[in-house]
Amino acid sequence: MARPFYGWVVVAGAFLVLFVAYGTQYAFGVFFAALLDEFGWTRASLAGAFSFYAFAYCMFGFLAGRVTDRCGPRVVIATGGVFLGAALTGMALVTHLWQPYVLYGLVAAIGMGSAYVPCNATVVKWFARRRGLAIGLASSGASVGTFALPPLAQLLISAVGWRWAYVVFGAGVLIVLNAVATFMRRDPEALGLHPDGDSPSDAGSRTSLAGREAAIPPSGEPDAWPLARVARTPAFWLLGSAFSATWIPVFIPLVHRVRWSRDLGFSPLVAASVISATGVGAVVGRLVMGALSDRIGRRTVVATAMALQAIAFAAFAVVVGLTALYAIAFLFGYSYGAISTLFTAIIGDFFGRAQAGTLVGVLFAIAGSMAAWGPLLAGALYDATGTYRPAFALAALLNVLAIGLLLLCRPPRMAGAAAALGQAASARGR
Repeated sequence: MARPFYGWVVVAGAFLVLFVAYGTQYAFGVFFAALLDEFGWTRASLAGAFSFYAFAYCMFGFLAGRVTDRCGPRVVIATGGVFLGAALTGMALVTHLWQPYVLYGLVAAIGMGSAYVPCNATVVKWFARRRGLAIGLASSGASVGTFALPPLAQLLISAVGWRWAYVVFGAGVLIVLNAVATFMRRDPEALGLHPDGDSPSDAGSRTSLAGREAAIPPSGEPDAWPLARVARTPAFWLLGSAFSATWIPVFIPLVHRVRWSRDLGFSPLVAASVISATGVGAVVGRLVMGALSDRIGRRTVVATAMALQAIAFAAFAVVVGLTALYAIAFLFGYSYGAISTLFTAIIGDFFGRAQAGTLVGVLFAIAGSMAAWGPLLAGALYDATGTYRPAFALAALLNVLAIGLLLLCRPPRMAGAAAALGQAASARGR
């Protein structure tokens, strides 16, 4: 009973880390509106701080992935909690525009880079047959946080002001991430266990559909995919390009939506609740699409999610009513949640578990960093035209491009990989 159970402890720990980290991240849109009200900065200038943050935390994700593979997730997550908590607390002292660039754009980015990659890469290592479901459950923490924390931020801002609200958020992040980190373990082998809680014979014989699509079965993979060799495969660059295209615009609604909703005439709390609708949609998308991907394959499910995201962005360009706005925010969250969840799962399927932290970190640095440009571009387009419609139209087109790139991608076949797997299986048999 203990063997399958501890994998779910890791999933629960990842859920809590992502709940706090991403809920805080997506509360930025609420603080964004409060900072604009107080200081009168342009939308593009303040959105630039978030863009710098998005770029930097993806870059730090690569380092976090490497350290996680070598040392495990506990130290990485705890250290990230210190940086992220300190940055948010420091935001309470902001008086000049350059300060959010340093505190949020750099210090918070170091902390956030220690959340997404270590949590998801660790869950990938603990599961093979149920990888999609496990990743969906863990990453739904980010979506629940997106649902719960932006309205909480708005309530705190209304009650005690945005400065004390930042102090509360910073202290919460510091405490929760350091507490949860103590329960995280690098992989089942570190405890003498096997993925999915299987016995050695089960681990070598039972695979999911997604695993059968991969170059090496996801259970018991040898260390056959070092970074230097992976980087020479077309699949690596096609995956990076596809996720880059879909992620370039992904932060536009999350950063600008509160202010944009207020432009449409809605109250600050209602505007914050629109982000919560995205969180609800993302929870459903992560769970439904994660489990579905175990049955019909990752690429099909991710391509479907990208199509739904293109529809959501096109609808944002023309929406005016509150009911429709909630519905489109839900659809966007559903698609965004599925895509971000299955990003790590598909890398594990294509290249195995052994280097998951490093490979997720590298591709996250390449593809995720492109998301930095979206909020800045949307702010600049709004400042130039007085509307977000051009930004939403461009976002829809980028998702169409992403679908085409993903459909061209096939799992790599490395000469000698099958032989290596056979040798490893023979060695285990001896």
